[in-house]
Amino acid sequence: MRLKLEISPDLAALLQAEIAAGEKAVTTAMREAGMGLKSAWRGQITGASLGTRLGNSIRLATYPKGSESLNAAALVWSNAPVIVGAHDAGPMIRSRNGFWLAIPTPAAGKSTRGGRITPGDWERRTGLRLRFIYRRRGPSLLVAEGRLNSKGHAVASRAKTGRGLTTAPIFLLVPQVKLRKRLDLARDAERAIDGVPGRIVAGWVEEKGSGLLR
Repeated sequence: MRLKLEISPDLAALLQAEIAAGEKAVTTAMREAGMGLKSAWRGQITGASLGTRLGNSIRLATYPKGSESLNAAALVWSNAPVIVGAHDAGPMIRSRNGFWLAIPTPAAGKSTRGGRITPGDWERRTGLRLRFIYRRRGPSLLVAEGRLNSKGHAVASRAKTGRGLTTAPIFLLVPQVKLRKRLDLARDAERAIDGVPGRIVAGWVEEKGSGLLR
C-alpha cells in the first residue's frame, strides 16, 4: 500500500504572501507617516509666520529606496536645523562677546545683503555715525541724527539748515533676549509615531484581502 501526503494550501506560498503583504503594509505606513509629518511641520512653520522658504526646508526620505521591507523607515528633517530648532526650543540668546545684542528698530531698515542689519552695516550704508545712549531702565540705545524718509527709515539729511533733522533710535541694546517658542515639532512627531501601528495593521489586512480576491 502506497500513501501520498499532500498539504493544501501550500504553506510556503502562504508564508511568502504573508511576508509580502507585511512588507508592503509597513513600507506604505512609514511613507504615509513621513509625508504627514513633513506636511504638519511645514504647516506649523508657515502658520507661525516664519515664511514658506523656511517651511520648504523640511525634507522627507524613506528607506529602503525603490523596494519594500518589514524594516522600512522614514526620516524627516530640516535643511535649516539651527533656525528651526531655535524657534522650537525658545532659547535664551546672548551676545557672543558678552556685551550687547543690537536689535534694529523700524528706522534701521533692512540689510542690502538680506537678513538682519548690524550697526556696522548701517553706518556704512547711510554714512551716519551711531551714538550710544545708556539707560538705567529699559534697553540702551544706538541713535543717529538724520531725517526719516517716506518709509520711516533714518537717512542723512540734505538740508543745510538742519530742517527735518531728528534724533532717531536705530538699535535697541540688550544683554540677552529670550526667543519666543513658536513651534512644537515634538507634538506632531509623537502623533505620527502613534499612528504608525494602526496604519500597518490596516494596510496589512487590506493587502491580504486583495490577495485573496486575485
